[in-house]
Amino acid sequence: MMEYVHVAVAVFSLLSLGQSAPATNCESLIQPIQINGRDQLLGRWTFIAESTDIPGSRVLSKMFMGNSWLSSTAATQENVITTSQNQKMFGLCFSLTYNMTLENNALVLVIPYPSTAFLLNTGCPDCMVVFTNYTIGRSLYKGLQLLSRRPKVSAAELEEYKKQVECLNLPAAAILDPENGFCPDPALSKDTKSIDLTSSFNSMGSDDMNLLDKILKSGNGVKLLTEMLSMISRNATAMMEN
Repeated sequence: MMEYVHVAVAVFSLLSLGQSAPATNCESLIQPIQINGRDQLLGRWTFIAESTDIPGSRVLSKMFMGNSWLSSTAATQENVITTSQNQKMFGLCFSLTYNMTLENNALVLVIPYPSTAFLLNTGCPDCMVVFTNYTIGRSLYKGLQLLSRRPKVSAAELEEYKKQVECLNLPAAAILDPENGFCPDPALSKDTKSIDLTSSFNSMGSDDMNLLDKILKSGNGVKLLTEMLSMISRNATAMMEN
């Protein structure tokens, strides 16, 4: 899942959004919608589901699936959005802050890997369906996220999203379970135990991305990455307990 990729990319470095009428067919389901300014993208959003064609993404999400939410605020620069993502993985809370720029009806991310995201048509009144093209190393990938103001959407809203996944020829989506609980907002309390990965996220370069891409595409890459992330989880748990 792409939100897990965001966090996994940062963890790995330690080792070396509008509404519209319901859609019924593929043409309308994958139709990009107009983003009328950044205000509609601001506030708190919960990750509901995601599909991505990154190799081994479903294996990773099944093993480390937690819950994730983000809070977006307007930066001082025009059309720049500062996003703070809060991710539960390995039973721990991780935070990550990054900037995206609204350009030509798309959300553009530069660091640590280039990506361009568009909002797609959705009948969910308080959701965003985000289609993203992004590059890891020398490979191009795509993904589709469903985010909502609510922690859970209706069955019909989820089915519409699943149909969008099919229309885009993406793998079956991983669905998050809100019953697993969410990480608290670290900005609201200094006592919140959250591991901030922002510095690691920002320090990653092209060599790191190329290495990660090779690992993901190799035969035993997902297994190796899983073992590495499990080791980091144990070390992080020990640090937070001390």
